[in-house]
Amino acid sequence: MNPVIRVKDTRCHARLFSGAYKVASYAIARSHIAGAAILAGLLVSCAHSPQASPGTPAPPPPATSQPPGQPAPDTGPISYKSTGNSDMDAWRADFSARAIAAGHDRAIVKSFLENIRPLDLYLGSSFQAAAVGVGDQAEFAKPIWDYLKVPLGSSRVSNGASHLANEAQLFAAIEAKYGVDAEYIAAIWGMESSFGAVIGNFDGPNTLANMAVEGRRKTFAERELLTLMKIVERGDAHREELIAGWAGAMGQTQFMPSTYYAYAQDFDGDGEKDIWKNEGDALASAANYLKSSGWSPGQPWGIEVIVPSGFDFSLADGNERRMETWRGYGLIPIRGGDFQTGGAEYAELWLPAGATGPKYLIFNNFKVFKRYNNADSYALAVGLSGDAFTGKKVPVAVWPTDIAPLTVAEIKILQAGLNARGFDAGVVDGIPGRKTRTALQGFQKSRGVVADGYPTKEMLALVTGQTAGTASTN
Repeated sequence: MNPVIRVKDTRCHARLFSGAYKVASYAIARSHIAGAAILAGLLVSCAHSPQASPGTPAPPPPATSQPPGQPAPDTGPISYKSTGNSDMDAWRADFSARAIAAGHDRAIVKSFLENIRPLDLYLGSSFQAAAVGVGDQAEFAKPIWDYLKVPLGSSRVSNGASHLANEAQLFAAIEAKYGVDAEYIAAIWGMESSFGAVIGNFDGPNTLANMAVEGRRKTFAERELLTLMKIVERGDAHREELIAGWAGAMGQTQFMPSTYYAYAQDFDGDGEKDIWKNEGDALASAANYLKSSGWSPGQPWGIEVIVPSGFDFSLADGNERRMETWRGYGLIPIRGGDFQTGGAEYAELWLPAGATGPKYLIFNNFKVFKRYNNADSYALAVGLSGDAFTGKKVPVAVWPTDIAPLTVAEIKILQAGLNARGFDAGVVDGIPGRKTRTALQGFQKSRGVVADGYPTKEMLALVTGQTAGTASTN
């Protein structure tokens, strides 16, 4: 017979039912000596416990927030060693608390912020905001023919062609899955990291932290830093992999964290989205980004054209027109034959160097290139280098290198002058974008000169009412 066991201490009684009781009951039911010994040990423990009065109801087992024997989790603010910069220390304490309050993993927050250090690029005593201004980027500051020297140089073109040939199977698989032409994926790869050779050597979290402390793009930098935490929390990448360029863009595709989070791909199925060392993941990620940005399969990005004598260049006004309309205006492909547009019905005429330089009808895929970098010169470089990788001579027409383009400072003078004359050039920022060129076209038409919208020293002198050569600030 099983012994009748009476337990007066209700707290000990509760412990019996917490797991060991099940083992002991099983043993007693089968006269198992070892099981009975376990139960006896528990009863001895109960005998040394304070006994409750008869009839006292048993309280519930005490609640525990962590397994027995485990230390309590850290709570409260994270303690950091000083970075040596009081502004950075203050920002880190505040941002760290906000990140934890937003639900981010405490250990990941600490790993991102514990070793940040000031960078001279952002927080050094010689820092100048203009040094990293948009107007000083090569896409805007260099003449288009100078900007294209690297993308269309013999080294870049031969390397691109070699990669397309040597990794043909990988490129074919990516093109089949995403519908983006392999040569333009390779062109993006070349533009962004020289085919993976130059991905930067900055710690991504530290770069974004410096950007936030510097302050001009604080909201943007903090948002990207929080997204970078999500990437690690999701398991797509590890903390130590987060290498970036000086502005926080990462890997062979130079994705910002938000772009990575939305579009990065695990092409080889290994559970990670490695755009740093894995070519397949990197190239598939670029293709996915282009596809998601509206890539039109089978259509060109642009077609170089010839225009008839006496052509009205004011039609290069940023507006798309039907291909039938362009044919009616006398435009023909510079390579001969009819236009092969893959079904695209609309195009815009673009004059990257004015009426005397190469001329292009550009299509939707040109706009998709600009999702990577919102500069016409960048999109042109991607399109032309991709074409060059497949053996095409690009461009066919010659650049008018005899024209001295305006400097950033001169563009600002031009923009201010156009605005003053009632031609809306927009913000005076030194960037000769579409709005500036359209304003210049309007001014040119009012003066009866060729309305190609291309800013030259002659046009600057005309707008400012000075003779060419005296309008320059240099």
